[in-house]
Amino acid sequence: MMHQGFPEPISNLINLLSQLPGIGEKNATRLAIQILKNSTEYSRSLANALIEVKTKVNLCNNCFCLTADNICKFCSNEERSNMICVVEDPIALIAIEKSNEFKGKYHVLHGTISPIDGIGPEDLKINELIGRIEKESINEIIIATNPSVEGEVTALYLSKLIKPLGIKVTRIAHGIPMGGDIEYIDELTLGKAIKDRRPI
Repeated sequence: MMHQGFPEPISNLINLLSQLPGIGEKNATRLAIQILKNSTEYSRSLANALIEVKTKVNLCNNCFCLTADNICKFCSNEERSNMICVVEDPIALIAIEKSNEFKGKYHVLHGTISPIDGIGPEDLKINELIGRIEKESINEIIIATNPSVEGEVTALYLSKLIKPLGIKVTRIAHGIPMGGDIEYIDELTLGKAIKDRRPI
């Protein structure tokens, strides 16, 4: 699709950028113009970075997070505890890691169970998780899927699968964010916070 008034190279760049999630045509146009304004060296670096992402990044053979090696830095770090935090995707892993509260290992499912979308347990990295539990001396599985219908279904499925193995299974708490006012919290979140209350 040609963009009116733009030469073909810019139009092509706008088309490609607008295919990225969350980038509409207006933002794609702004980004294309900004790239054009930057130096040729910047464009070369950007192009090289895009190629490197596709050629050098793969999934860890053990936990399936993103890595440039066969085994990621979390799995190869022997100082990390024998807990596994199960997440939906690599972005969730990075968010948890940034909290500096979790010092264990991870397992990335690459999605959630969603029958409506035709995604079943066999489409996720669940068998690989069970394999790790049987192979590694794991003392706790923390399920950190999103508080969505699919996230809850996946958490329940995992819990029923793992508990019979004699492993402690926990779910991350969901509720009121730090600094949030109770009066502005939606009913579902508030109800979940009450239900998941803990002793102090």
